[in-house]
Amino acid sequence: MSETTLRELRSEVLAANLRIPQAGLATLTWGNVSAVDREAGVFVIKPSGVSYADLTESDLVVVSLADGSVVEGRLRPSTDTETHRCLYRAFPSVGGVTHTHSEHAVAFAQARVPIPVLGTTHADTFNGPVPVTADLTAEQCARDYEYNTGQVIVSLLEGDDRRAREVPGALVSRHGPFTWGATATASLENAIICEAVARMALHTLALRPGGAGATPPPQHLLDRHYTRKHGPDAYYGNA
Repeated sequence: MSETTLRELRSEVLAANLRIPQAGLATLTWGNVSAVDREAGVFVIKPSGVSYADLTESDLVVVSLADGSVVEGRLRPSTDTETHRCLYRAFPSVGGVTHTHSEHAVAFAQARVPIPVLGTTHADTFNGPVPVTADLTAEQCARDYEYNTGQVIVSLLEGDDRRAREVPGALVSRHGPFTWGATATASLENAIICEAVARMALHTLALRPGGAGATPPPQHLLDRHYTRKHGPDAYYGNA
């Protein structure tokens, strides 16, 4: 990796991490964003336990994609580093990963309920419900816990990179959301969207006692909203 590329990656990762508290997605230091350089075989991630107010580019940690060792940095990387590494290794399209403990998405994770598709706002980004993983076993928690957290997400998506692109996020049971995208910025934006649609879903379900009538919209409407932003016929925006 060139110094220029690493500097650019650090800059993006720092900016994405700083947006976590700005977007109301984290309490204290509960959250992290990373980005990968696949050609160099490394990714850059937030250090463990450093407050967002104090975070600088020099604090960020460069980690080997192959074995999780620290390549560069004076601080310990996030405790969730191995989860990020697992997702990068499983899904070639993923360039950035975000993990938060945002309130409404965590509520679904703790209830072990997928975030349902109840409207077009959800369908603009997620081509289906945001799924929830199985609980980790005692063995998975006792050894390689963070990597196994990634593994239950990979298993949930059946290791399918296309599915990971179409539904760029998952809820880890009893834990919280992980989202991803082509870049660190995209993964953070998907985290913001995940929290927003979780909040909207909870409000919608509250208006329908017992969930009566809170059914998905017609599939043709959901498909139209997803495909106008994604895929070969997308026409949203001016990029």
